Amino acid sequence: MSLLDTIGKQISGNAPLNNIDGNQQGALLRAVSGLISKSGGLSGLLSKFHQNGLGQHAQSWVGTGENMAITGEHVQQVFGADQVRQVAEETGTDPGHASSLIAGILPRLVDKLTPQGKQVTDTEAHTGISQLFSGGLGSLFGQK
Repeated sequence: MSLLDTIGKQISGNAPLNNIDGNQQGALLRAVSGLISKSGGLSGLLSKFHQNGLGQHAQSWVGTGENMAITGEHVQQVFGADQVRQVAEETGTDPGHASSLIAGILPRLVDKLTPQGKQVTDTEAHTGISQLFSGGLGSLFGQK
């Protein structure tokens, strides 16, 4: 099973991820990192989700239990059409697909950045994101 198939299965209810090459994967990670940065870091991101009625979802990503899934519509709600459109441009896909990609990756990314269910500082999160870049999307889904 390919990495993209695995990611597609992780994103229940969303369009399958296909035709995303290594360059697009890197662009997607950079774009999602940019969304976190534009949100005011990890703490700002979590706050944004709380403000948009999705606090329980965001807290599940930080906690040690199961990560609650979000949809592309949730991504649009939290980040807005302009930011999603920018991610779509950066990754060479359409905004609907970009929303689904973000929805599939963001919970895993926050989960990886908050080990043992503890929120980290924004500096620690930034360092964690940098380390994940070297591993690509496979590092988010337990693959090498």
